[in-house]
Amino acid sequence: MTIDKVKVWSPADRVRYDRADAVAVSVYSHVFNSNPALDNAQLLLLDDAHAAEGYVASPWKVEISRSEHPSAYQDVLSALRDALDPFVFARLQVASPDDRSDRGVYLASPVGVAENASQIEQVLAMAVAGEKVSTGARYAWMNIRDHVDRCLVYVSGRGLLIRPMIVPTVGHPAFSAPARRVYMSATLGSGGELERAFGRSKIKRIPVPRGWENQGAGRRFFIFPELTNDLSADPAATNAFVSAVIAKAGRALILTPDEHTATQFIANRLPNGYPVIRAKAVENDLAPFTSTVAAALVLANRYDGIDLPDDDCRLVVLDGLPTGADLQEKFLHEALGAVTVLQERIRARVMQGSGRATRNARDYATVLLLRNDLTSYIAGGEAKDAMPPEAHAELDFGLHNSLDPTTSGELQELLEMFNQHGAAWAEADVAIAEDRDLHQRVMPSGTDDLQKTVKHEVAAWEAIWAGHWDWALTAIRKVIDELATAGTAKRYAALWNYLGYTTARRVAGLTGDNTLNTTADDFYQEARRAARGTAWISGMAAPAERNVAPPQTSLDVLDEAAMTAVLTQHDLATPQQFTAAVAIARTGLQETDDHQPFEAALVTLGTLAGAADSYTYDDDREQSKPDAVWIFGDEQWVIWEAKSRATTTGSIGPSDVKQAGGHLRTVEADRTTIAPGDGVCLLLSRKPGVLPSAEKLAEGHVFLVRPETVFEMFDRIVRAWHTLRSRGLSSLDAASAAEIFRAEGALPTQWLPTLRTSPLRPPQP
Repeated sequence: MTIDKVKVWSPADRVRYDRADAVAVSVYSHVFNSNPALDNAQLLLLDDAHAAEGYVASPWKVEISRSEHPSAYQDVLSALRDALDPFVFARLQVASPDDRSDRGVYLASPVGVAENASQIEQVLAMAVAGEKVSTGARYAWMNIRDHVDRCLVYVSGRGLLIRPMIVPTVGHPAFSAPARRVYMSATLGSGGELERAFGRSKIKRIPVPRGWENQGAGRRFFIFPELTNDLSADPAATNAFVSAVIAKAGRALILTPDEHTATQFIANRLPNGYPVIRAKAVENDLAPFTSTVAAALVLANRYDGIDLPDDDCRLVVLDGLPTGADLQEKFLHEALGAVTVLQERIRARVMQGSGRATRNARDYATVLLLRNDLTSYIAGGEAKDAMPPEAHAELDFGLHNSLDPTTSGELQELLEMFNQHGAAWAEADVAIAEDRDLHQRVMPSGTDDLQKTVKHEVAAWEAIWAGHWDWALTAIRKVIDELATAGTAKRYAALWNYLGYTTARRVAGLTGDNTLNTTADDFYQEARRAARGTAWISGMAAPAERNVAPPQTSLDVLDEAAMTAVLTQHDLATPQQFTAAVAIARTGLQETDDHQPFEAALVTLGTLAGAADSYTYDDDREQSKPDAVWIFGDEQWVIWEAKSRATTTGSIGPSDVKQAGGHLRTVEADRTTIAPGDGVCLLLSRKPGVLPSAEKLAEGHVFLVRPETVFEMFDRIVRAWHTLRSRGLSSLDAASAAEIFRAEGALPTQWLPTLRTSPLRPPQP
């Protein structure tokens, strides 16, 4: 066993290992280290490989916490001035580590970082020499020194991170030299997640035995207390419910995505004075927890490596979506919106975390799932579909028994029945098993595309790290070409196009080939196009980029697509047809007794707005389908769930919200293609309220729209059409038509933000 510090290792054990007379059982940090203690292995068996990215990347990650090392943070932030938007820079300078008003993560301009690399490295060197940063940062500095211009720099109000996007393990002999590397995990999937984590271009998968995915390890009862009709409306009561469940259980394992959430949980959701055990107390032995009658083991960003079988623990709490392990992951998830590339990682953490207390076939444990982001992620359907059938059935059972009109009291009764694990629960157990047999695991859309592209991603970052910028540009182009067919990875493609822009600029400067500046401009425009619906690239108005970034084209590609479609609507150019179509649509939008005229009016509105394809479904045969679909080519989808007959009293319930959230996937299946990354589903209703349980189920692409907003939009578009027709459709081009529509506020880029002002998913507290 070589898991402790190297200085306490037995010399005899080390010799036995070196002679190949013994196997060394160690930890990742003894291999992935600036000075590896185990650097001569012939075979590496990498356990829990799905969770290793943080350990693997640590030798190349300089992290500076603002609260722990404020002086170093401010020094490096000052050195990054030219690489950050002036408004962002000013905000970060005055913010405090606990400031909740700006929780964003910002990518510093690679152009600015490269131009100021010498100054940044001088500041870092002084911070390291003065021990103004953590020990881990000091060791990582040894690896990234002289390579800061080849790293990405992420900055937030709480800290900053300097690292290569994919770490260069090919140049780390302790890992790359062994003849074989075997990666072991119960949750390995596809999509290239493992390759990105370990910096390998290809890792072969060994097929699992037939029927393995239908095998469970014990029984989990997932409950969503925030979905019950009483607790969903009263967060304070939810805290009391969670506290009571923990007190009843005695020992509880609490897993949170970050330290801030852990602190909040301890302060608000535990019984008063309840014993709290943190990670350091159980580093070598879980006895401090398992030997205690009542205690909460609270762990931040740790979802594996903990085995609590049988009576050791019967309660696990997952408080929040398990993402944001470092600022790069947080940027990918929150700022970039590239959820697709993180799906496997998030799903693995949910599966691993929820299984910490069910370690054998007869084991059982309750799993509480808390916070809107985690609830909506699981309720959305795609995440459950990609999980093993056993987990899918358990989650379905938990959602069904937690949703309104269930009360917290009824949920408590079910929980008591589960804990007794007698004959009453046996019936539920049979139902879960029967449901399990109906499910088949389905990977999310775009998974195969991400698996294909990862070899080029790794090649690109290996070339960047080596300073082979022309090779890197070639690999980046291959990444973008592969991602071109992966609609769900559009946001991820935006980042790679931006990297293409900065790399092409770099090569142009090194070679004097000015044609590459045009190539860089093309990459930049594609990055803006793919980043639609996010603000990260617009917020990168760094001083270093002002003289090199190309100006945005005068006509947005979405508006261009809409105007091109508008100019093909020659039938509407005739007075009779136009007048009749507008009159019928106006009447339909005012209809509250019959849904069909309203849906037909939405279809007409979509055509007038510039949708190349605007249609509805036959409600008599397909009642669960969307009420209207607007397709603006490859640029934008707008999908409607119209509750036109809803009254002006009461509240929108969870079933309507869940139905609207699934429409995007329905249209994808019907059209056999992937939706653009910024596709939206609009739930139109007159009901004044939204049940809290409905909000907690809402997916991020679902927005609430009121009828009066649609009427106003309709009038603006009709006015634009009147002017358009007076000029003559055949005499105009897309740019001229866009000027007419822009004057009325009738372009898609003008009315879409209005339709998206009311997201049904509330912001995370």
